[in-house]
Amino acid sequence: MDTIHVTRPSMPDYDEYCREIQKLWDSRRLTNMGPEHEALRAALEQYLGCPHVVLHANGHLALENTLAAMGLPRGGEVITTPFTFASTTHAIVRSGLTPVFCDVEGDAFTMDPGKIEALITDKTVAILPVHVYGHVCDVAAIDRVAKAHVLPVIYDAAHAFGVRYKGVSAVNFGDAAILSFHATKVFHTIEGGAVCLGREDLAARLDDLKNFGIRGPEQCAVPGGNAKMNEFQAAMGLCNLRHVEGEIAKRGRLAERYRRNLAGVPGIRLCRPQKDVTPNFAYFPVLFDGFRASRDAVCDALAERHIMARKYFYPLTSRFPCYAHLPTAGRSSTPVAAYAADCVLTLPLYADLAAEDVDRICEAILACGK
Repeated sequence: MDTIHVTRPSMPDYDEYCREIQKLWDSRRLTNMGPEHEALRAALEQYLGCPHVVLHANGHLALENTLAAMGLPRGGEVITTPFTFASTTHAIVRSGLTPVFCDVEGDAFTMDPGKIEALITDKTVAILPVHVYGHVCDVAAIDRVAKAHVLPVIYDAAHAFGVRYKGVSAVNFGDAAILSFHATKVFHTIEGGAVCLGREDLAARLDDLKNFGIRGPEQCAVPGGNAKMNEFQAAMGLCNLRHVEGEIAKRGRLAERYRRNLAGVPGIRLCRPQKDVTPNFAYFPVLFDGFRASRDAVCDALAERHIMARKYFYPLTSRFPCYAHLPTAGRSSTPVAAYAADCVLTLPLYADLAAEDVDRICEAILACGK
């Protein structure tokens, strides 16, 4: 029996990718912001409706460079969420900043705006919310709090490619938004990422930081690093961008099939679609609360049938051993995030998943505990 993984990369037609990279054999231009890089940057700015897209080798470096480009003082506190992938919290800490964990709200599991203000101190230097599973944060409420305290907002939008709120791409909220183009994402460049923003001066700083601060053959302006996206990555992105709307539509049909199979089952909770949000169906999270089998038991039962679901996100990043002694730990109370982490299971979802496999996964879930 073939294993069904929680996700599987979308790939363009083999010949399409070969045609895209053929020119690299002619030019020998493989990196350093070549023609494919520039073509992808321009295409993404148009697709996302974003003034500036700064491509990176991966989403984590994009986030670290954004924190550096913002000029946030080392030792400052960043209000964020523990219900996220490790990268979000690691980037804060690796930048010499201290995470302060804010709880999430119970529908979309994004940062609860009503809990932010109580965490703000004279050490707070930024707010870093996360669009979880493609669910959009309450951007208006977060913006009001940030403006009242003159704090920048940096969105981790790794899950939000193609998502729109009231017709506007999710990456256009806040001072900057970070995208991941990892192979498992709705849109990918094998590895890769981007910073989306409206400020030209900040985009220029990011260009410096991702390329050693080099501005010319004999000019090095700042002590930057190396976070450049190469031409093969960009070529994959150009190919995938041509097909991304179709891939999202396929995911949507599968998500609806999951809903039909699992809706109304006692002890199984499905996330409600968000009002005014055009989703990307990045993930299909299910919460097991009062079901006849625990989340862990369901996960194990699926694995026995070669179905690899994922406890995403578990554990909370605030519970990582490396953050056990954070000086801000005593100020963080995140019971809703803890509930989500203990109950959630993301089921397999990708464009090439067969509808019959969705049915098989749901049958396996419903057989648990009988």
